[in-house]
Amino acid sequence: MKVDLFPFQSTAVENLRYDVANSLGAYQQTLVPQVVSFTAPTGSGKTIIMAALMEKIFNGEARYSDQPDAIFLWISDSPELNAQSKDKIDRQADKINLSQTMEISDDSFDQEMLDDGHIYFLNTQKLGKSSNLTKHSDSREYTIWETLNNTIQNKSDRLYLIIDEAHRGMMGKAASKATSIMQKFIKGSKNEIDPFPVIIGMSATVERFNKLVGETNATIRKVIVTTEQVRASGLLKDRIIVTYPEKKTVNRNMAVLQAAADAWKDKWDHWTQYCREQHYAYVNPMLIVQVQNSNGDKITETNLDDCIQLIENRTGFQFKEGELVHTFGQTNADIDVNGLKIKYEEPSRINDDKQIKVVFFKENLSTGWDAPRAETMVSFRRAVDSTYIAQLLGRMIRTPLRMHINVDETLNDVKLFLPYFDQTTVQEVLDALHNSEGGNIPSNIYGEAIGKSNFTTLSIHPSSITSSYGGPKVKEAKNQLSFFDNPDDEINPKPKDNDVKPKNQKSSNNNNDLIKKNNNHVVNTVDKSDIISSKNKEKRDTVDNTTSNIDETIPDIKREEVIKAINSMGLLTYNVRTAKITNYLSSLFKLAHLLTQSGLYVDAVSEVLGEIEDKICKYIKSIKDDGTYDALEDKARKFELTTQSFDVFGEKIQDSQNVGMYSTTQADIDRQFRLAEIKLGNEGIGVIYGNDYYDDNDPDAFKIHIILYANDDECRKELFTYAEDKFHELDDAYRRYTINEDDQFRKQYDRIVSDGDLVSKHNFRLPETISISSENKGKKYYDHLFVNNLGYAQIDLNSWEQGVIEEEEKKADFICWLRNPPRKPWSLTVPYRLHGDEKPAYPDFIVIRRDNKSKLGYIVDILEPHNPALEDNLGKAQGFARYAKNNKQLGRVELIRQVHDKIKNKRFKRLDMTQSVVRDKVLHAATLEELNHIFDKYGQFED
Repeated sequence: MKVDLFPFQSTAVENLRYDVANSLGAYQQTLVPQVVSFTAPTGSGKTIIMAALMEKIFNGEARYSDQPDAIFLWISDSPELNAQSKDKIDRQADKINLSQTMEISDDSFDQEMLDDGHIYFLNTQKLGKSSNLTKHSDSREYTIWETLNNTIQNKSDRLYLIIDEAHRGMMGKAASKATSIMQKFIKGSKNEIDPFPVIIGMSATVERFNKLVGETNATIRKVIVTTEQVRASGLLKDRIIVTYPEKKTVNRNMAVLQAAADAWKDKWDHWTQYCREQHYAYVNPMLIVQVQNSNGDKITETNLDDCIQLIENRTGFQFKEGELVHTFGQTNADIDVNGLKIKYEEPSRINDDKQIKVVFFKENLSTGWDAPRAETMVSFRRAVDSTYIAQLLGRMIRTPLRMHINVDETLNDVKLFLPYFDQTTVQEVLDALHNSEGGNIPSNIYGEAIGKSNFTTLSIHPSSITSSYGGPKVKEAKNQLSFFDNPDDEINPKPKDNDVKPKNQKSSNNNNDLIKKNNNHVVNTVDKSDIISSKNKEKRDTVDNTTSNIDETIPDIKREEVIKAINSMGLLTYNVRTAKITNYLSSLFKLAHLLTQSGLYVDAVSEVLGEIEDKICKYIKSIKDDGTYDALEDKARKFELTTQSFDVFGEKIQDSQNVGMYSTTQADIDRQFRLAEIKLGNEGIGVIYGNDYYDDNDPDAFKIHIILYANDDECRKELFTYAEDKFHELDDAYRRYTINEDDQFRKQYDRIVSDGDLVSKHNFRLPETISISSENKGKKYYDHLFVNNLGYAQIDLNSWEQGVIEEEEKKADFICWLRNPPRKPWSLTVPYRLHGDEKPAYPDFIVIRRDNKSKLGYIVDILEPHNPALEDNLGKAQGFARYAKNNKQLGRVELIRQVHDKIKNKRFKRLDMTQSVVRDKVLHAATLEELNHIFDKYGQFED
């Protein structure tokens, strides 16, 4: 494959290969049809997984021989879906030739049987009674049913049927008709077609495919990709946010379009900055606008001119030809809107055309297209269309770069704006999305009214954070409705006469006027209104009367400097998995290639290949020295042929089996050599060995050497042991040098390392922008590392957590702190053991203090307030102890308990794992009672 599969995709391919091989073998023995049900959530890449499976079947692998004459029939209910699937396979499957894939045309296709070694695409719409494919004519000798049945009867040992998506998107009579046609392939149809021998069904839900299969005597095997696996991969967006207006909003269609345009422009700006800084090709996110149908001569009831003008006014874009397209089904002609040509474009081609910014459509984007660039959508459809809108969203949730973005979490969302929906009907969309897309769609889904966001964006650049709808407010055209000026809306109400207006104090050019000494650290004393960015002042007529005209102590924190220091410290974080995804040989080669390509170690690949070549040489020398080489060579140069006789009833005739040895052909030696290469990692080690040890007198000798080495179980066992050791050697040697590499490199590196180990080490790095759940209660912390555009983070801490932070804030060297959330891609993760299994722990707080002795100027503490009654206490204490041992650059690593002192005051006792005597005793503790004793003896209170 031209693309690296995600771990869950690789696992799915392996499981499918196993079940398909067993199914084919079972059919040959029993003649009972076999079904493999492949279920994976929307957006998981089912087509890519199937392409990788077909590559393995055609070309063979370590476990299974190649089957170059295999035949695949790929059937769906949509010509557009078939075209898209064929295009994906042609572009991504580098071991499948373009000539091997073909669509069955009702005009020209006429064959007795399907040809060996091909992938055929067919849709149910070409199989109706009125279709030319199903009829004899002067130009057609065989109907499609005759062609397929002849193939089943004569080539069942290599024939596979793939049913794509189980007619997703069809409804009513169309869906019923598609089901009836597809069931002919599964159950057979009298006098028309026998059941297919091996069927692979791809679907987003088990229920959907089970309904399609119906009652059958076929043996069914299941391969399931879970939502958790897909969610962890970063292939899909983290969140789908469905936004609707409150009932009192007037002119809601244009008001909501305005909010959508702002959100899209915000996405555009964030992606532009990210791609520029990380040296990626620009993503250019799209705005998707679903317009209303038309009852008359008009192309749509939606005023396209008004839409375009509003979008231009809000974003500052002046659209040119080619930047706006439509996909209206009733015409493929261009549309002129007030002098601007809106071109027609096929849905499947939209995502790859980076010039396209805005897409207008009606109903034809739910299937047959993928649009990772479609990050913002507004739909003018009415609330009765919840199922259709849900299906459409399923096409938008893939990430444009096939990875989660750590640096800026705002780039991990899809936003949908629905002007004609309310809280109740939006919930119907969410329910439909769950029901139609697989129960637990991999992305989290939220519904929210405009202005009442579920999430808050925090940054180390407070002034750079925009509003929920993105960007500075653009000056509206005369008489244009502004959503923010709506007097009936609760967002930013206009001030009344008795409201307190913010001061018009200008910030001083002399920093000494604003800075004073307060207790232990330098602070800024500023009016709250002065820390609102100028961009936001343009949007706000007033500041909330609870914050205006009040002097607050604002810490003077150099957040960019702090982040840079933390990210350069080389602190470790871990990825904890329940199962190892791949073998160490594959991980070793991937890591070596990355180190070579990046220039961190240009000789990594040649060194690994050279060391493996030495092992092959030593093995060949050893079997020549002990006299076993000739017998092994003779076996490799011959193949075994077994014959078996049967009686007229199909029963085996006893003692009729004959075994004979025959000289192999050159083609078979080449086939064995190719399979041996696959067993050795498919990195060309055989060719390298042949370049060094080619013998003119015996041209096949080097191939025999590779075949013998690859087929020796002890050699392969030793090779995998070497690969594991070498993988960790290279990882440990070069991990610290990956800190300053770009985001693309770090993503590749982290993925390779995670795939190699159950518990893998990574460099801890913080993003510049994060997104957290909005808190309606909790304290406003101005000394949090990430803050909003008003300079604070509102976080709801429990009494323990709040007490610990208050103690930290009193320290003379305290700078700031960070709430470390669980299960974020950037979270600091510490592994620990519980009941024999590795688990991830997320210590509550990261505290940053000033350290004048350090070159960086800062030191980091890890703090974990933890209830001593929980069963994970000992495991986590030992996990933190090991973490402190492996991260000596830390200031403190503390497990913290709340206790009562002698006078019954609640205080916090801290056990610091950076102290060697404490760490040693914790690591040797066997029970919770022993840990409690260590706490009693070595735990410390803050003065």
